[in-house]
Order: sequence, then C-alpha cells, then structure tokens
Amino acid sequence: MAMVERKLCFLFSFFSFLLLSGFSSAGNVTYDRRSLIINGQRKLLMSASIHYPRSVPGMWPGLVATAKEGGIDVIETYVFWNGHELSPGNYYFDGRFDLVKFVKIVQEAGLYLILRIGPFVAAEWNFGGVPVWLHYVPGTVFRTDNEPWKIHMKNFTTLIVSMMKQEKMFASQGGPIILAQIENEYGDIERVYGEGGKPYAMWAAQMAVSQDIGVPWIMCQQYDAPDPVINTCNSFYCDQFTPNSVNKPKIWTENWPGWFKTFGSRDPHRPPEDVAFAVARFFQKGGSVHNYYMYHGGTNFGRTAGGPFITTSYDYDAPIDEYGLARLPKWGHLKELHKAIKLCEHALLYGESTLVSLGPLQEANIYRDPSGACAAFIANMDEENDKILKFQNISYHVPAWSVSILPDCKNVAFNTAKVGSQTAIVKMVPDKDGANLQWDVFMEKAGIWGEADFVKDGFVDHINTTKDSTDYLWYTTSLYVDENEEFLSKGSRPILIVDSKGHALHAFVNGELQVTASGTGLDSTFKFESPIPLKAGKNEIALLSMTVGLQNAGPFYEWVGAGLTSVKIAGFNNGTLDLSSSRWIYKIGLEGEHLNIFKPNGLNNVKWVSTSKPPSNQPLTWYKAVLDAPSGNEPVGLDMIHMGKGQAWLNGEPIGRYWPRSSSIHDECPPKCNYRGKFMPNKCSRGCGEPTQRWYHVPRSWFRPSGNILVIFEEKGGEPTKISFSRRLAKGACGLVSEDYPSINVESWDNISKFNGEAKAALQLTCPENTVISSIRFASFGTPSGTCGSYQKGKCHDPNSISMVNKVCLNKKGCTIALSKQNFNTDLCPGMSKALAVEAACG
Repeated sequence: MAMVERKLCFLFSFFSFLLLSGFSSAGNVTYDRRSLIINGQRKLLMSASIHYPRSVPGMWPGLVATAKEGGIDVIETYVFWNGHELSPGNYYFDGRFDLVKFVKIVQEAGLYLILRIGPFVAAEWNFGGVPVWLHYVPGTVFRTDNEPWKIHMKNFTTLIVSMMKQEKMFASQGGPIILAQIENEYGDIERVYGEGGKPYAMWAAQMAVSQDIGVPWIMCQQYDAPDPVINTCNSFYCDQFTPNSVNKPKIWTENWPGWFKTFGSRDPHRPPEDVAFAVARFFQKGGSVHNYYMYHGGTNFGRTAGGPFITTSYDYDAPIDEYGLARLPKWGHLKELHKAIKLCEHALLYGESTLVSLGPLQEANIYRDPSGACAAFIANMDEENDKILKFQNISYHVPAWSVSILPDCKNVAFNTAKVGSQTAIVKMVPDKDGANLQWDVFMEKAGIWGEADFVKDGFVDHINTTKDSTDYLWYTTSLYVDENEEFLSKGSRPILIVDSKGHALHAFVNGELQVTASGTGLDSTFKFESPIPLKAGKNEIALLSMTVGLQNAGPFYEWVGAGLTSVKIAGFNNGTLDLSSSRWIYKIGLEGEHLNIFKPNGLNNVKWVSTSKPPSNQPLTWYKAVLDAPSGNEPVGLDMIHMGKGQAWLNGEPIGRYWPRSSSIHDECPPKCNYRGKFMPNKCSRGCGEPTQRWYHVPRSWFRPSGNILVIFEEKGGEPTKISFSRRLAKGACGLVSEDYPSINVESWDNISKFNGEAKAALQLTCPENTVISSIRFASFGTPSGTCGSYQKGKCHDPNSISMVNKVCLNKKGCTIALSKQNFNTDLCPGMSKALAVEAACG
C-alpha cells in the first residue's frame, strides 16, 4: 500500500475451470458480474490483511484465529521481496519470513488466502519491498519496460509461484490461495514512465498469466489492464465505485480502517462507526469481496519500515492491535457487522437490487432473490441529522451517517452508528520484575573509527554509499581557525549552516554533540543553523548522517537520495566559509554494527565496561543488560520514553528503531471524534504534543526464561536507568447501549419469530482469560453521558442501576444485561430515550 492516496485496483483473471481437492472449498473458481463463484456457489467474502513478517510465527495462529472469530473468510498478505532475496540468488524463508508456514496456518484454520506477490508492494515497507541491491544492477530502472528490472521481477515471481505450487497451496491444487497479485497500484503513475509505462504493464499481466497457477491474478490500479481484468477499488469509501465491465464483480481490495504513523506525527484514529458505514454502503451497492488493509498491522521490526520516517509500530488502528489483542470496540463492532451482512448473503448474491429514495440524502436498496428471500439496507448519508425514515410502512430511526441492515426487509439486525460492542480498557503496565537493569557500556567514537572507507572532495549521496547496509554514514572534515578570528576574542560562536536531502543528522564538533536535526514524514529534507564552539587551531567536524527508512512509493522512487548537500560556517573575519567542496573523509556505519555486538556471537568483540551508574545523556553509546523474561504471558513492550533515538535488540532479534519524538504542541486533536462525514487521516487524531511511539513491541517468543540480553544503541543521549518493560493488559471493560439499539442479537436471528416484539437491547461485558469482573466502577440506566473512563450520570438515572449490574455481573467472566423492566425502571423519564452505561474492572 502506498503512502500516497490509493484509488482503484484491478483484478486480472481468466475464465477457466480449476480442479480443487482436499481443501474445504474444493471446486471450480470463476466469477461473473455479481461475485466470485467457488465450487459452484457465489461467495460474499470478508478479507483481512495480516503481513507475516510484521509479526512472528508464534503469533500467527492466534492472529488468524482472532480474524476468523471476527467473521473473516480470507487472509491477505503481500510477499516481501527484499526480505527473501537478500542478495542476487541468496534466498531466506525462515523465521518471520517463513511464507509457506504462514499460508499453511491459514489453510489449517479453514480460511482462503489472497497472495499479493507484487513484487513491488509499497506497504510503508523499506524501499517498497524491492531489494536495494537491484538498484545497483547496471542499467536497471524500476517498474518500467526495462530488461534488467523485468528479468529480476520475473525470476522472483516465478520462484514464489513455484514454491506455492510445490506445496500445493493454490486452490487449483486444493490449497487456500484463491487470488494472486502482480504489480501494485501502477495505473496512477504509468503515464509518468512515458513510453515504458504501458508496455511494462501489459508485459506484467502476460507474465503473470503465463505462470499458469490456476487462480485469478490481481493487478491493482491498472486502468488499462488487458481483458478480462476487473478493476477494483482502494479507498476509505468504495460504495460509488463501478467496475469497468458489466461482467465483472465489484471488489474492494483495500479498505483502510486506520492509517500509518510517522515519527513526530499525531496518532491517526478512524472511528468504528465510520469503518462500518463504509463497509455496509459497499455491500448495499452491490459489493461482494471486501478486504481490510490492515486487519492486523503489526510491527516494522529492525530496519524494515519505509517512508521515510514510518514508525516501528505499524498498528494502523486496525481491528487487531500491534500486540495481537482484539481492539475493542472496533473488532467487536465489525464482527457484528459481518454477521449481519452474512445474513443477507443469499439475497445479495442471487437477487436484484431495487433503489428506493427516502429523502435527499436517504435511500434504501432492496434485494429479493428467486426463492423469495429479501434483504434491505437503509442509509442516511446526512452528516448532521438523524432521521426517522418510513420504509415499507414501518418507521425506522436511522442516525446521521449510518446504515441499518434488515436481513428480512423488516427487522433491524445492525446499525453502523450504534456501537453495542464493549470498549476494552487496555493499559501498558510496568513490569516490576524488569526494573533496575544493570548495564554494561561501550562508547562509539565520534567520527572515523578504524580506517576511513574513502576520501573525496565534496559530498556523496548517503544511500548510494551505504546501499542501505546501515542507517549511518559519517561525513568528517577538519578546519584551521586562526587565533585572530574576532569571534574568539569576543567569546561569540560562529554559525554552522547545513542543508541535507534527509533524513536526520547529529553534528559533532571536536568530539562533542552540538545539534541534532531531521526532516519529517511530509518532507525528509531539512536545513538548520546552529552556533558551534570553535577553538584556535585545528577543529574536527564530524557529521553523522542517518536514514530513517527508505522511500517506498512514487514514480522513480528508487532515485530519491539522502545526505548532505551543503555545509557552511558563518562568522569568520572573511565572511562565510563554505566547506561543501572541501576534502571529506567517509566511514560507513558504526563500529558496534561492524563488529555485530548486538548479536549473541558478537557480544565479546568489544570490551564492555560494567557500571552501576551508566552515563546519561551520552551520545553514541551502546548499552547491554542481562534480564529475566517479564512476568505473566501478556504481550510486552519496551518503554523508551526516556531515551533519545537509536535501535534495540533482544537476544539478537531486531526490535527496531526507537525515537520517542513528539508531535507538535501546536497540533490540534479534537476532544471528541465526530464519526459523521468522510474520514481523512488527520480528522480524528490523538496524542497531540505526545511521543508518536513510546512502547516498542518485543514478541514473547523472543524471550528465554532467564539470561536474555538486551542491547541498545543510543545516538544522542538518554536515561538508560529508566528503560523498562511493560505488559499490555486489558484492565476493564465499558459499554453503552440505548433502548433504540437493535434488540435481536444476530446470533439469534434464526429464532426471530419467537421474540414477538418483546426482545430488548442488551449490554454485554466480558473480561480476558483468567480474569473476572472484580468491581463495577460505574453504572447508570437513564441518560448517562461521556465515554469509557469518564461516564457521568444524567438528569434521568435509575438509583438501582449499580446494584442491578453488580447482581448480574460481579465475579463473573462475562454478563449480559437487558434493558428490560425486569432489570430497570423503564418508565423513568417518560418520552426520553434511555441508555445503560457500565464500566467494570477485570481482575
């Protein structure tokens, strides 16, 4: 997925019968204008993006199971070329990159899989997933009609296809893979490549078809994809999208339930009401395949984040959070949505739609199939006003910007704006057993360590020099200051003026850190001016240039560089001294990196100094500590709020880049997010003035019971004694349900005739495994207000609320409280719509 706005996607397929065996969906896979057809049956499919290298194998079964429990039918993943082909012909498919193992876990769960081979993927992943070494193969230009590019792209695609065939992973072989993708979001930039664009796109399509995998191919955003290509939609909303042929189904390949983060930015949040609204509208308007990008975002371990400036966390505000926990209420709200839509499946896929106008911004779509089944979707697109809408002689309350789903064209099973799912109270709880770590220290030299790599007059490009083997490149030079310089006698300081293509820089003068500067996720270039202390005689200038993930998308993105473009010092007697053309000495990387001191087999390559008081605010410092695993079995995060910027490892495994860089205090985060109206990433931001990322996920499977080695490299200085681990715990649950919420649980829909209009809306609460509801912190039936953690009683309140909730819920793992006369005084405050709000603690 590209950082730029995505618009359309294409599905490249061919009409052929596919022989399936063994898998639960064995049979022919075809499609028509309405849907995919698997084993002779139309399929309405809910898909979820989970990227295998953004979690670890120990998490994969749980993630897939949580997705399936959430109503997901299909798991979608990219294939990450640069994680697999480390150098030409040198392949890696172990650990987090064990693609076959991941696909088999999906198969064992009884789910389908969409394999997006790419092999360019964008995805906020370093270099868009393409190996950096390929940029330096002579004559190579990415993603155009270029022979070196096409040879390597075809070789890798063929390798992945052959691997899947060998393991019998395609649906035509009885496996779970029902769709595969070639290229990615190329249509919008094809014209930029001039005469090389269209031929390349056509070649990619032909090359994919020639692989003979027996299932359809996807080509995203490829407007000129050859027939019989199905163009599909990527966006926050796709209800108005129409395929380019009446013979093709309407497919949504990327619905973004949140957004990514960059270091120093706010925390994007997309409300569950809006996500559900978008999904419901898509199916209301004839959609049949829908994929969440992301359903679990995970973690950009090591140096895999792209951007530049993409955070190590790729949480994405997804239904399953970075640590593998269901994000409530989003996960629960979408689960109920999926159930409600599935109740409409037969009518949606076999019936024809009738549009009924109910107002200027209100409408209903009715689907009736030949068997007489009927399903309806009532939409209110008004961004401000709730409406009472009369549909088939029955009045329905439809909130602003919402859709009501009626699986029988009469009773409401679900409304997208009425969130009945509980909200989990999740906290990062410091692990006391992991406090007070004892640190060993190794200090890097500021400037050239060992022998210089080369000397050159003027500047080199950072990326072309390191070839992304490291984030770090030293630019060093020296200058002589005459004792007659006026700034020496006046005690003033000359001004260092630096221009850089990005991404960040630490400036040292005579071994001391003077200034740190960087670009942002919006503009990686930067310029700074800072006073520096110079002495009479020789002065050493050492500038540590850093990348923070490479460009991952855009036309000709592989040519985007980094590093210094100008260095000047103002304030000399003769004016400004321009060092840009001076002789510069270069060194690639850090000594500690070169010696692999973050790996178990390299720890003894340097002499660590043990100390009870490790240096604080000391730049260019490696820290090492031995520790036991945090207590419990909950997910773990490394708290780096008191550190500056750097990287971290546990037992040699790369936790990733850390940088608790705060967003601007001038940014405005709304006190309350209004879900109504179209969403954009900056609409409902959180965390203004706070670090973009404080905690860094450390998978439980990376810990041993004891003797774990944590290694930190700190670039600019921090407080290592305050580094700690935290456990991610669900400490409680909240819920708020109104009387006008759907009264019939979708699980009980088949028994709807037995309710006789007596069913009431109900609030459900559940605590995590091995915990129960230990106390009720708040309960009010009436007109409560506020949100989870800040509920308040309204003017209308049943005084027996808390005693009733205690009776039903206390000391139980979960409970269901109906808004009924048996439980509450429903005659209270006549004429007012009443609700029940509860906050419970789990323990």
